[in-house]
Amino acid sequence: MQYRAVATSVEGFVQQIACCYLRHGYWFHVQGKVPAGKSAEAIDEKLISKYGIAVSESTRARRKKSGRSNLQYIRHESQFVILATKGEHRFFDEEANLIRDIRRFPIQYAGYSISYKPGGRKKDGSNDEKWHSHVEIDRQRYLDLRAWFAEQALRQSLPRLAVQLYEIPVAPYAPVRRQMLMILREVNRVRKRAGKRQLPVEVLPLRRRVVRPFSQDGIRSVGVEK
Repeated sequence: MQYRAVATSVEGFVQQIACCYLRHGYWFHVQGKVPAGKSAEAIDEKLISKYGIAVSESTRARRKKSGRSNLQYIRHESQFVILATKGEHRFFDEEANLIRDIRRFPIQYAGYSISYKPGGRKKDGSNDEKWHSHVEIDRQRYLDLRAWFAEQALRQSLPRLAVQLYEIPVAPYAPVRRQMLMILREVNRVRKRAGKRQLPVEVLPLRRRVVRPFSQDGIRSVGVEK
């Protein structure tokens, strides 16, 4: 058994953090970048070994039961994140000035903002008191996209606008879908004011494709402690 560390795509990187790590309590994170000229693989192995990250599920269970922290490590290209659960671990001493709580400070990467938040409203209008992973387009990128599409609403043909909306390079998690609907609404507002045809909601890709986060090359040659 080997430790999987290297995501093969932005989508896989985001999915692994949001759908796998956060729901298991990995809320404390340090985000870093492989220095220019350094070997990314060497950095992987150094950090995984230093913090004892490559351990079996049974070891993780024992650590959790004894009040110790568990860690995960993931990298895509030159960007990496170390995530930890609450508990005792040297990680909290050695990285004290860099550690952030994802419930307050999202992970920002490749135009995404990944956080952990209460669920908000359910379909029946009641409050969802459970906490959930929250993936959205980061604020600046969202504002840039919205402004760009509003500007193009009358410059581009209807088919061309539809293709460009469909091809926004972002996975449609629920918060992303809401942002994309707001962008579409802004485009239609501009077009309606000019007496132009509206774009239907079907132009948006509203179903997320589940991807494989790691390939065989993403398995670091670090043995897992039993």
